[in-house]
Amino acid sequence: MKTARRTPKDTTGAAVKPRQFTGTANPRHLRVIVALGHRMRSREDIDRIAGASNGPEVIAELRRRGLDIPCDRVPCYDRDGREVKRGIYSLTGEDRRRVLAWRRRRDSDPRKPEQQAELLEGEA
Repeated sequence: MKTARRTPKDTTGAAVKPRQFTGTANPRHLRVIVALGHRMRSREDIDRIAGASNGPEVIAELRRRGLDIPCDRVPCYDRDGREVKRGIYSLTGEDRRRVLAWRRRRDSDPRKPEQQAELLEGEA
């Protein structure tokens, strides 16, 4: 069985440098970023938006690139009437700032892919 890696906590009290979003050119990532920029999304929404059947992996990829994207577990009922918890993903305020900073860096680079700009035009 795999065990999750634990991230050591900073107990020194030193200021932690905020992570920087490294960006992406992956169309799945871009669609999810745009959608989360508008509102919170369920795991099923992420699957549909990304065009993948494993939305949590798309979220994990974005987290590895520097975004937090928390997942709130919200109680709901499944089709059999049992109470279950479904995942709801959202961007934090810091995530929004990271994406905006990345977009500014990307837009100032004359070598940016045109396709990237078209995918993110709907985001404001």
